[in-house]
Amino acid sequence: MCAAIAFNSVSAQDAKIEDKHQWDLAPVYASDEIWEQAKSELVKQLNDVEKYKGKLAGSSDILLACLKLNSEINKTFGRLYSYTSMKSDQDTRVSKYQAMKQEIAQIGTQFGSKAAFIEPEILEMSKDQIEKFIKEEPELAPFDFYLRDLIRSKDHMGTAGEEKIIAEAGLMSGAAQSIYGIFSNADFPYSTIKLSDGKEAFLDASGYSKYRAIPNRDDRKVVFESFFTELNKFNRTFGTQLAFNVKKDLFYANVRKYNSCLEASLDPNNIPTEVYHKLIENVNQNLGTFHRYLKLKAKMMGVDQLAYYDLYASVVKDLDLEFSYEQAESMVLSAVEPLGKDYKKVIKKAFDNRWIDVYPVKGKRSGAYSNGSVYDVHPYILLNYNGNYEDVSTLIHELGHTMHSYYSNSAQPFEKADYSIFVAEVASTFNEILLFHDYYQSLKKKDEKLSLLMSYLDGIKGTVFRQTQFAEFELRIHEMVERGEQLTGESLNHLYKEIVDRYYGHNEKVCEVPEYIQVEWAFIPHFYYNFYVYQYSTSYTASVALAKKVMSGDKEPLKKYIKFISAGGSDYPINILKNAGVDMTTSEPFELTMKEMNWAMDEIEKLLK
Repeated sequence: MCAAIAFNSVSAQDAKIEDKHQWDLAPVYASDEIWEQAKSELVKQLNDVEKYKGKLAGSSDILLACLKLNSEINKTFGRLYSYTSMKSDQDTRVSKYQAMKQEIAQIGTQFGSKAAFIEPEILEMSKDQIEKFIKEEPELAPFDFYLRDLIRSKDHMGTAGEEKIIAEAGLMSGAAQSIYGIFSNADFPYSTIKLSDGKEAFLDASGYSKYRAIPNRDDRKVVFESFFTELNKFNRTFGTQLAFNVKKDLFYANVRKYNSCLEASLDPNNIPTEVYHKLIENVNQNLGTFHRYLKLKAKMMGVDQLAYYDLYASVVKDLDLEFSYEQAESMVLSAVEPLGKDYKKVIKKAFDNRWIDVYPVKGKRSGAYSNGSVYDVHPYILLNYNGNYEDVSTLIHELGHTMHSYYSNSAQPFEKADYSIFVAEVASTFNEILLFHDYYQSLKKKDEKLSLLMSYLDGIKGTVFRQTQFAEFELRIHEMVERGEQLTGESLNHLYKEIVDRYYGHNEKVCEVPEYIQVEWAFIPHFYYNFYVYQYSTSYTASVALAKKVMSGDKEPLKKYIKFISAGGSDYPINILKNAGVDMTTSEPFELTMKEMNWAMDEIEKLLK
């Protein structure tokens, strides 16, 4: 979260890590031998599901028996896979766990094939028959939402023959994304440049991400110009790949009988298209707030006009701050104080009972995640803690996911515990906001406050404005194809530059957007993810809205928040958020985010005076 608050950590690579800072996976399986026994028992069950084939419409008893068996196998599979996956992540050099992971994944594929009849058979039933079964068999209650949602999608399902063709089309549907991945990651002829200090910089994707933030402005300009000039030499190739990916989306929207690609993408979670359109509308109506941030950044950098190649540079000197893991624990527990004793008690349990694998060691998987898929145990967190503020922020972020999973798993049956991507980042970002405000209140030094505030604003810029900029571009290219227009490297360049110019105030001289930025779209892999990026923005605005309500001290918003993280997938995500007090079909969440952004800028201006 905060690039400017840094710390030269003592690497834990060669140190002996105490047990208390490593996972205790015994609650999942006490040993590899017990894992093997459980796997063998699971394999014996796989064929049992086939005895229900062709019979699901016969009675509510038969449907219940089949769904319960399917659910139990999936729950056990999740537990088996999580164990070996986490074992492998602790040391990726151990081939034994890689092999175990591949083995259980293959078993999952086999079961998926055997159970493939279930949904088509349910879809052959009428809505009235499903409702009759639910009413006469109380034990179908854990499956009622799943069954009703499946029937809701019935209008978008084809005949058995059509479904077979659609399924077979999957062999080709990922071609554009796969080619893009290979070309951009393996075969693209990235350039090497010389920096002002005489060092060479290889500008592949990771090199660009590294060097775009270096302090020397002239070097940053060269980095941007060189990287995107090379990309633009292949805009026709990148354009062809993206065009066929969009046409793939159009194919599925048409055969599924949707009015648009956007509707087809949002319908599985029953999200109204107005949520997407409202986000873009809100951002465009609040570009003045964004431009205020850009001008403030220019002022703090001491330049007359900000340029696009300044966006990732730090505006204050690096601060040599360090946080031991024990300090991080204290900061987290202080930050979650507004969430009450019960919430804090579970967080403490996570620290004390080895739910978290803390330090980086040789062979350990990089990054961080929370795994909440061991339903009958508790979630686990992987960290690579090095001691800077960003690591503290990552810790509380992953604990947000963990608490979401913990509360949902505790409150919901297995069948309703898993929550959708649309709300997945809300609880984690919510926690980051709590940490920011709590830590900010503890700071005394001006430089520390400026650093934290600017980092916070950079996060809002990257999550709300930049991701919505991507979302608008993605919508526009799909609409072009839906109208029968052709996508080419040239037309994509023109559209992208027009959107970026507007967002960054190029024509108003707020931020200079050089011509070569027109091809930045070719660098963004998310454009192959079928309307995914908007969820970063909606999750953030929902988080801010919830956090502001809870931090007010009012007990009612807190009760609603705990219900939200306890809801799992028991309803559609829009309804779950609405019950928590955040209506994503309105402008309120976005307006609260803009209020928060303006507050942070007010604080900076006070400090600068």
